[in-house]
Amino acid sequence: MSDRGRREGTDGRGGRTMKAFRLDELEAERAANDGAYLQFLRERNMSVGLYALNAGEADPQQPHGQDEIYFVVSGRASITVGTETTQVGRGSVVYVPAGAAHKFHHISEDLRVLVVFSPPEG
Repeated sequence: MSDRGRREGTDGRGGRTMKAFRLDELEAERAANDGAYLQFLRERNMSVGLYALNAGEADPQQPHGQDEIYFVVSGRASITVGTETTQVGRGSVVYVPAGAAHKFHHISEDLRVLVVFSPPEG
């Protein structure tokens, strides 16, 4: 991971207190690396990444061994988790339990999603 899009603070005693990111810079880094997913934060109890799927694209995801939270930053699509389907758009938040089959589909506008894994992915 590069440092583009990242800002770190300290507590004055050498410990870190905060990490801040700019979404536009993270999106540029993800695109430059030619990948649909950019993990930009990894801590002991969680990891966070930016996931991108363009309109009409297929979602290749397989079930994960971690609980996930999806926060839709932009775009429109449907998501199916197990046997339930819902429409998502900017501002939508979806919880996916560990091991559950899930896919975004019917992506009508380029989709950009923040993904939080707990515990960290991989």
